Amino acid sequence: MKKRSFPLPKVYQLLGTGPVVLVTTSANGKPNVMALAWHTVMDFAPPVVGLVVGEQSLSFKTLKATKECVINIPTAELAKQVVGCGNTSGRTVDKFTKFGLTPVAAVKVNPPLIAECYASLECRVVDVKLVAKYNFFILKVVKAWVDPTIREPQTIHQRGICEFMVAGKTITIPSKM
Repeated sequence: MKKRSFPLPKVYQLLGTGPVVLVTTSANGKPNVMALAWHTVMDFAPPVVGLVVGEQSLSFKTLKATKECVINIPTAELAKQVVGCGNTSGRTVDKFTKFGLTPVAAVKVNPPLIAECYASLECRVVDVKLVAKYNFFILKVVKAWVDPTIREPQTIHQRGICEFMVAGKTITIPSKM
C-alpha cells in the first residue's frame, strides 16, 4: 500500500466542504463580513444549511443574537478579499470599505448581500441546539440570488492554512437518480 499516516488535526484538509463563503451579519445597522469554510448542505427543499462559526468572532455573537445572515459565494477573483476578511476583525475594521465590497440590501433579512459575489443566500437560524457544544448553527435559506452571467463560477475551496483550490472543470456522469 502506498498510503501513509496522516496527522489527525489536518483531516479537515481532506474533507473540506464546499466553497469558502463570505457570511454577512448586521447589528445595530452596522454590517460585518466573515470568511467561512465550514458549512454543509443539510436538506434540499426547503434548503437547510449548517455553519460552524468560531465563538470568538463578532459574527458568532451577532448571528446568535439576530438569528439571520447572508451566505455570499465569491469567485476566485475575490480570493484576496476573502483572505483579508478572514484575517481582520469586524470589531475594529469596516470590511466592506477596507476590501472594496459593495453591500446590497437583502429582501428577507437585515444583513446585506455582497454585490461582487456570484451568489447570495438570505438565511434565518432555525436550530441552535448544537451551538453551545459545537458552534454549529442550522439555517433555512429564505431567498437565493445568483448572477446569471457567470455560467461556470470558479469558486475557491480551502485546503489548509493559506492554501486554496479553485473549482475546476465540470463533468456530467449519467445517473439513475
